[in-house]
Amino acid sequence: MQRTLVIMVKEPRPGRVKTRLGRDIGMVGAAWWFRHQTRSLIRRLRDPRWHIVLAVSPDREGLTSRIWPADLPRAAQGQGDLGDRMGRMLRAMPNGPVCLIGADIPGITRGHIAQAFKGLGSAQMVFGPAPDGGYWLVGAQRFGALPQSLFRDVRWSTKHALADTLASVSGGRVAFLDHLRDVDTVDDLNS
Repeated sequence: MQRTLVIMVKEPRPGRVKTRLGRDIGMVGAAWWFRHQTRSLIRRLRDPRWHIVLAVSPDREGLTSRIWPADLPRAAQGQGDLGDRMGRMLRAMPNGPVCLIGADIPGITRGHIAQAFKGLGSAQMVFGPAPDGGYWLVGAQRFGALPQSLFRDVRWSTKHALADTLASVSGGRVAFLDHLRDVDTVDDLNS
């Protein structure tokens, strides 16, 4: 069964990515950081144990971008809030274990991804919690339909995001990974 790792990326344009970080270091600096962080992350996570798909935004520009590696397949994120886009990506992937991450987690390694797929051997879903109450990874065992309630009523970008998401998962077995920090502000860069 194929394992799929989806990496959600945005075109690294000033004012379009990492805007909270941009308020601290400038929008050009934030876009530069995101572009280099994303390239490093993709390079670091390439592994024959899983297939990488880039979930791109904005759709049209991301699908034709020269910034991302040309050999990796791309899928348009589409419209809606983060939950709509993540749900769409998870549901669009082939049956089997699927993990989805953002591109702004400097500490993520192949070992973390391998642990996530291992967790999906016995759990229906896996989460990588973040210290701010959110999460850096969500994974699902795709042998059937995901719950329609998944990602419903989640307060994104708050300390409640993980708890709200767990409440939207109806009764399935859930596994958890190590806590990792994403980068939203200059304080996150320095910790």
